[in-house]
Amino acid sequence: MKKKLIAGILLSTILVYLSIRGIDFVKVVEGFHAVRYRYVLLFLIVVLIMQALRSVRWGMMLSPLDQVDQLSLFSVTSVGFLAIMAIPARLGELARPYLIAKKSRIKMAAALGTILVERAFDSIAVLFIFGAVLFFIPFLPPWLMTSAISVLFITLMLLMMMTFMLVKREASLKALSLLIDKLPERFSGKLHTMFHHLIDGFKIFRDFKLLLKVTLISFLIWIIDVLAIYSLFLAFDFHLSLAAATVLMVILLIGIAIPTAPGFIGNWHYACILGLTLFGIPKADALTFAIIYHFLSLAIVIVLGLIFLPFNKFSLSDMKKEAIANP
Repeated sequence: MKKKLIAGILLSTILVYLSIRGIDFVKVVEGFHAVRYRYVLLFLIVVLIMQALRSVRWGMMLSPLDQVDQLSLFSVTSVGFLAIMAIPARLGELARPYLIAKKSRIKMAAALGTILVERAFDSIAVLFIFGAVLFFIPFLPPWLMTSAISVLFITLMLLMMMTFMLVKREASLKALSLLIDKLPERFSGKLHTMFHHLIDGFKIFRDFKLLLKVTLISFLIWIIDVLAIYSLFLAFDFHLSLAAATVLMVILLIGIAIPTAPGFIGNWHYACILGLTLFGIPKADALTFAIIYHFLSLAIVIVLGLIFLPFNKFSLSDMKKEAIANP
């Protein structure tokens, strides 16, 4: 944990340096004064809708396991995203499975399985939206195309694996046993139980109608995210298209996938600058955009998380104990 935190902080420091290197800070300050804040309000509204849809979609993914009310889902989702921002090395991803297990009959490992499904659907939706706008972007760096194709391949493999594990449950568990049984008994028993419940989290693949609804909402979530970025383009008077907003979204998602310091400091800003300079935006303006975009996104997560945190208290040690005791 400490090594990951130190490595993340070092990487963030490097990315912050790369983001501000050669910057005229007078122009950055001027950029703050030029922002049209009515579009910032639009951005906040759009992002709140996006967060609500995430909560609704997760409820659908959990429905084959247990019915959870939307208030509890939104509450847990809000605190879960706060944990992702606050806890390094993306260990905050465990917060939602842990918290929903405390509020329902769903096992933590099964809830974690739905998070894997969620991530797969997010990747598919983002990449298909990205593919749809390629016809409107005459230039894209080879590394971006390579990254997109790699993520698509990994996601398809993950979906196939999850579907196979659900359909061929006993065969999958038996194959896993060959590896698990080689471990000490105090670990192997818990791992058997964990994988058994993890596969329960893939039950959505048995319900075609539910799968279709989740797919449609996934596309809607990321289309809304494109609109949120576009609203900030309007706030900065950037004459960029929805296609450019989509490209920036993809670059940002690749950037924040890298484990760094809490809050995605450094990688968020560097990714924004990298994306915007592709479309001819000066680096100083791109940095101003990145700072405000990061601040607003962080502010929404923090405010929502703090509102619901008193009803969803947890710690890393609590999550570890729960994962060991009741996987």
